[in-house]
Amino acid sequence: MNSRYLGATGISVSDTALGTMNFGGFGNTDRAEVARMIHTAIDAGISLIDTADRYGDGESERIVGEAIRGRRDEVVLATKFGLPDTPDANRRGASPRWIRRAVEASLQRLGTDHIDLYQLHRYDWNTGLDETLGALSDLKSAGLIRAFGHSMFPAEKIVEAQWIADRRGHARFVTEQARYSLLNRRVETSVLPTARRYGMGVLTFSPLANGWLSGRDLSENSRARLSPGMFDRADPANARRWRIVEQLKDVASRAGMTLPHLATAFVRVHPAVTAVIVGPRTPAQLDDLIVAAQTTLTADVLDAVDAIVTPGSETLPADYLTDPPSLTDPTQRRR
Repeated sequence: MNSRYLGATGISVSDTALGTMNFGGFGNTDRAEVARMIHTAIDAGISLIDTADRYGDGESERIVGEAIRGRRDEVVLATKFGLPDTPDANRRGASPRWIRRAVEASLQRLGTDHIDLYQLHRYDWNTGLDETLGALSDLKSAGLIRAFGHSMFPAEKIVEAQWIADRRGHARFVTEQARYSLLNRRVETSVLPTARRYGMGVLTFSPLANGWLSGRDLSENSRARLSPGMFDRADPANARRWRIVEQLKDVASRAGMTLPHLATAFVRVHPAVTAVIVGPRTPAQLDDLIVAAQTTLTADVLDAVDAIVTPGSETLPADYLTDPPSLTDPTQRRR
């Protein structure tokens, strides 16, 4: 694995990170197999492991904590907070009250005394950034976390957070975790340039675009079983995606690689990206993604990709839980 510094933190991480959303919950529930996968990843040189309190209602954190016991110093441990699956507004979000409770719960599940990177899972439209930054700065001063970041922040909120940290004397967000793939290049427009402007590290997730770029039979995709219409060719939007995927397969084949190898290498090559988070569910998938970490792309391959999917374009719909209440709450747009 190649290594890169995580923004200005001084923390060095592998440019491929292990995502654990598929460990526990609706993913792989074989704890022994998952533990072996985590050990395989570490042995291969993957030093960054990313999880969240939302994944499997905390089960993913427990699995990771058990697997890295005795190997904690080999791992840069990242987790996320703010999106537990609960209707109770006081048990989610980014208020100082909840942040303290959330970090204590994650530390217990992970079996560690500190988290290397603590990330706000989504922007909290109900809590002021000054409040959130103050609470996270206190956790850093207390040694419970080493650094903190956010996920799926729009560019204007990245700027606002940096401005508030500077004016109020808080520690600042040092990373952004963004959804980025061949089928979703919107972050190239403003999010990635803004993160670079502030010297932030960038972690990206879903490089295989929810399975569209997996190279496997999509009817066997685990998401297809949960949402049968997800890959339905009769849907005009899906029909367009199918055409794009077939064209990308052809580019990959001419370059002597598989589609998932092309997909992960494409994300990794962007100069703003620190590490690509891969989320295998099986040992075979992990082994293939480890091999993919060695894939490099030439300029002609990148040009061929740009001719199919325009830079900054979005072929898949926006990620969940990112719209502000002004769009989702009728009372905020109607008298």
